[in-house]
Amino acid sequence: MKIRTVEFVKSVADAAEAPKAPYPVVAFAGRSNVGKSSLINALLQRKRTAYISRTPGKTRLINFFSVNEALYFADLPGYGFARVSQTMREEWQRLIESFLLHNHNIRLVIVILDVRRGITELDKQLLDWLEAHAIQSLLVITKCDKVSKNESAALQRRIMQERVLSFEPILFSAVKLTGISEVWSAISHECFMSK
Repeated sequence: MKIRTVEFVKSVADAAEAPKAPYPVVAFAGRSNVGKSSLINALLQRKRTAYISRTPGKTRLINFFSVNEALYFADLPGYGFARVSQTMREEWQRLIESFLLHNHNIRLVIVILDVRRGITELDKQLLDWLEAHAIQSLLVITKCDKVSKNESAALQRRIMQERVLSFEPILFSAVKLTGISEVWSAISHECFMSK
């Protein structure tokens, strides 16, 4: 996809405050520190659109970016091992669930996995929840430059054997810039062709 404009729109702590323009929305979800910001930046062909931190749990709000004035990217708070209180985790969960359930413009949730961690119970719970609520998802396996091609492919095959998926999991590397066109193809299909 040709990226003409990218604009940070707003950060919200309440799903009701999400931008009102009727653009299709792609949400990005994953455990803390799986490479979510790197994936967003690579897709947008920008270096620092989404903030990259070495400290897990840095994203505590939903951050919205307008792409080509035709699409929103929604960067969701990371889940998992972030060193935050149980109360904060519960607040994040309520925020994310409310946003995903009540935003009728959501077309796709990209669930991001670190190739070195595989698919965790939290990832499976999220995928099951999305399926139960008929929300389309796409798995993207990040940091594939950190392991061999065989290891990446083995994880991809294992996930496909264990789960029924609409899309084949995509192998991505921010270092080698692999997988970008495949992710954009899925986004385009769900946001601009299938509705």
